[in-house]
Amino acid sequence: MNKAMLITGLIILAAIAFGVLNVVSSYFSGNELDYYALKETTEASMTDAIDIGYYRISGALRLDKEKFVESLVRRLSQTVRDNRDYDIKIYDINETPPKVTVRIDSKTPASFDSTRATITNEVSAILETDYKTNKLIRQLLEEGRLDYTNVNS
Repeated sequence: MNKAMLITGLIILAAIAFGVLNVVSSYFSGNELDYYALKETTEASMTDAIDIGYYRISGALRLDKEKFVESLVRRLSQTVRDNRDYDIKIYDINETPPKVTVRIDSKTPASFDSTRATITNEVSAILETDYKTNKLIRQLLEEGRLDYTNVNS
C-alpha cells in the first residue's frame, strides 16, 4: 500500500510539473513572438506610411499618421495568434522626422486567481535620412529655420 501511494504521488507531482512547464514556456515563447511581430510590423508600417509626394518635392521624410495606424493594425492582425486578446496602444507619432512608439499588451490563456497573465512589449522606431546631402534640410539649416538645439526631451 505504501509503494502504491508513493507512485500515485509521483504521478500527480509529474502532472503538476508538466502543467507549470507548459504555462511558463507558453508565456516566454509568446513574449518573444510578440516582440518580433511588433518590431517587424512597426518597421514595415512606417515604410508603407512614408509620404512619397512630399519626399519627391522636398527630399525629406514625412510619415502619414492615418496610413501608419491602418497599416500597423492590419499587419498585426494578420500575424498574431487567435488564442490571445491584444491591446494596441500608440503613444507617439511624429510626422517629421518619422518617429513612433507602439506598445502591445497580450493576455495569455493561462490565468492565476481569475487574473490573466499579461505580456507587454514596447517599441520606439525612428526613420532617418541623410541630412548632410539633402538640399532642403541643408538650406533650412543655413537659413536658421530648422534648429533642433532648443528641443526639450
